[in-house]
Amino acid sequence: MKNRMILASIATATMVAGTASAQCDSEKTTASAQLVAMSAMGRDIIETAVDAGSFNTLAAALTAADLVMPLKSDGPFTVFAPTDEAFAKLPAGTVETLLKPENKALLTAILTYHVVSGRVDAANVMNMTEATTLNGQRVSVTIDKGVQIDNANVVSADIECSNGIIHVIDAVILPSTDDLIVLAAKAGSFETLAAAIKTAGLAALLTSDGPFTVFAPTDTAFANLPAGTVDSLLQKENREQLIDILKYHVVPGRVYASEALSAQTAETAQGSRVRFRLRGGNLMVNDANILNADIEASNGIVHVIDRVIIPS
Repeated sequence: MKNRMILASIATATMVAGTASAQCDSEKTTASAQLVAMSAMGRDIIETAVDAGSFNTLAAALTAADLVMPLKSDGPFTVFAPTDEAFAKLPAGTVETLLKPENKALLTAILTYHVVSGRVDAANVMNMTEATTLNGQRVSVTIDKGVQIDNANVVSADIECSNGIIHVIDAVILPSTDDLIVLAAKAGSFETLAAAIKTAGLAALLTSDGPFTVFAPTDTAFANLPAGTVDSLLQKENREQLIDILKYHVVPGRVYASEALSAQTAETAQGSRVRFRLRGGNLMVNDANILNADIEASNGIVHVIDRVIIPS
């Protein structure tokens, strides 16, 4: 709850900070010029950002999260770097709260969401619709109104460093902080699935770090099973069968829709494999339609499906 309150405050501030004043534009130009000057000296990502003088908050956050040394390694990395002004848009006290030792995990999740493995220059960014971050989750990339990473504008691109590239952004971008169980609970369409997970004792697994990919049948999908099936599965004597069925809906790792189609099959936590195919232009897992794909959670992703899939 505490983390969600912090993130809610950040999200609100980020949305409010949509329009830039002339002074802000001037500050962005100054920050970009400083970065270009520093990068010309052959500095790494951390040295370039610190020496530029416009990324003090980012540097402090990276230090608190113990990410300085990783970002000084060979990499290469692509960093979407919020300026001090971007952090200053957050509600008063938010940065100070995130810098506290007890919030290190949350801070690390946010910062690694700003980093992509590899050297991704502006030309390549503009040809992408998404990019996988070191956080594990994906950021969206749009170019309709300039280049945007999630809801942040890229105000300066291709700042070359010895171990990667910096793209300057004007807002702090935010990963999902809800785990798979919380995400399903918030959706409100997975009450039967939640009850089954609780009965099977799988909540601890699906709230662990993972990551996992969950094919989540809706309440309607469970209701379409033969009459009495759900009630029977929830009985104590059928717990092992219920566990088998639920684990058949879980694949270790993040398997995005595009990757699923390429892979064709995936081994589940139950041990059997599910298969992926297109039917009528719609992606399916076994005989279930994927209604909504690639829903990000802090510890994996959810694909919503329209029927319960059963292992052989």
